[in-house]
Amino acid sequence: MKKFSHTDVSRRRFLKNTLAAACAVNAASVFAGSTKISDNSKNLPLTIAGYELDRVAALINDRVKVAKCNTTFEVASIGDMNTHVFNGPGTREVTEIGLHPFMLAYANEGFRDYTLLPIFPLRTFRHKSIFINNDSGIKKPADLKGRKIATPGFSSTSLTWLRGIMQQEYGVKPEDIKWVVSSKDSSAGVAGKVSSQENMMPKGLNVIQGPDGKDESDLLVDGDVDALFHAAEPRAYVEGHPKVARLFSDYRKTEHEYFKKTGIFPIMHAVAMRNDVIEKHPWLPLAVFNAYSQAKQLMYDDLKKMGWATISLPWIGKELEETRALMGENYWPYGIEPNRKALETLFQYSYEQGLAKRQLKIEEVFHPSTLKFKDV
Repeated sequence: MKKFSHTDVSRRRFLKNTLAAACAVNAASVFAGSTKISDNSKNLPLTIAGYELDRVAALINDRVKVAKCNTTFEVASIGDMNTHVFNGPGTREVTEIGLHPFMLAYANEGFRDYTLLPIFPLRTFRHKSIFINNDSGIKKPADLKGRKIATPGFSSTSLTWLRGIMQQEYGVKPEDIKWVVSSKDSSAGVAGKVSSQENMMPKGLNVIQGPDGKDESDLLVDGDVDALFHAAEPRAYVEGHPKVARLFSDYRKTEHEYFKKTGIFPIMHAVAMRNDVIEKHPWLPLAVFNAYSQAKQLMYDDLKKMGWATISLPWIGKELEETRALMGENYWPYGIEPNRKALETLFQYSYEQGLAKRQLKIEEVFHPSTLKFKDV
């Protein structure tokens, strides 16, 4: 399998929405009876884009193959992958995608070129993502009300989760905050380009634009804002600036308690497949799902056997034991049913926050054939 970073591809027009919708309907009828891989296609060329993660490593290095496919894996950042799908050539048959940007494109813009598969390469708890200026006097979530909070974007998956958790768990609503959108992001090199779906701002909020040339890290250090909501660690925190700290200093404990209470492991990214490809090869979603699932299982096996040697953390074995005790053996599940609550919660947050024009349903954004898929 060839592996390389995406640089440039020729542009193509998106499929017309009406055609794409027709494809989805046709595909749904094909899948109504069976998801068995059973056509005569051989060595189908297949491009997959995604991060180079331990749970997909076996797919990248050919330990696991997508059945009946000749696969090329393109390593890319999520911002660039989103842009490729929504505003770019859209040539990749399969791609990792920001879950909330996809939801917004589907609900608000009629986007139908791709459909989701219940594969979730990236997920993380979000209590860790609130940073404060130590001079602000903020000690607990309730202290965020009425404060200025910076954000380097607004409608990303991470920030939608974070605002929803703050409202549902602590009673801090988006309307309670004075939002400052920074003109720059100190972590931009990590995530890549920001897609238009991540820059949406709902009506009815107190929002101002931050000073030109000043990133979210500078805003926090200089006291222009009291706190920061950010998926990544801002530069000042990474460098150990004494004025910057996390709101939840023991975020691991807080996130454990959140999971015990809700059973939710927040989902950031999903995997999407082009609808025209599914129409031509109706067996392909199952083949791709199984390959991702097998790769994840190999990750589990590797962690159990050699995690202590391959991961540069002294107590990785203890961490693995505690994670499995809290979340179960398959603590990174694929498929709809083990993730239904997390998905429906994000759909609810998006609608409540005025981002999605309507509350989406799982059955419309995930391909019909995939609703019963289970980890291998």
